[in-house]
Amino acid sequence: MDRQAKLKPLQESPFFGDGRGSREPVAGTVPQGGLRIDDHLYRGKDGPAFAETFPFPIARKDLERGRERYDIFCSPCHDRAGTGRGIVVQRGYRAPSSLHVDRLRQAPPGYFFDVMTHGFGAMPDYASQVPPRDRWAIAAYVRALQLSQNASRDDLTADEVRRLEEDAR
Repeated sequence: MDRQAKLKPLQESPFFGDGRGSREPVAGTVPQGGLRIDDHLYRGKDGPAFAETFPFPIARKDLERGRERYDIFCSPCHDRAGTGRGIVVQRGYRAPSSLHVDRLRQAPPGYFFDVMTHGFGAMPDYASQVPPRDRWAIAAYVRALQLSQNASRDDLTADEVRRLEEDAR
């Protein structure tokens, strides 16, 4: 198979009149998986503004997936707690903002999706590495992480307070 006739990307070809082996897509066609008409899901937008809601109900499995993806893609810079003191920052990379500052705690989920999609400052985009649904799962996990780091006793149910007091003994 290695020696069979074939065209490699961007290789010249005498078969076509213009000598190019690579062809433009047929006008009016959409590549498989390329039809992305849901702005909320694929762009994190609701009209011109960042989406204030998630495009699908967030279940426990989504938060678990978000944590897993966050640990892989985000924690090297943001660290696992979201403080912005990850391992690459400790080695000299520019520190990102803590995810727990008021500005980011008040940011809508669509903002986090957009930053993961397009990058921000020194942060590269992750659109080619992290599929849209996983970016939403990460945004949901970031929101849960923010809540976990900034919760007060008043935010807990009586049962949760009781369990914490038992654990403290």
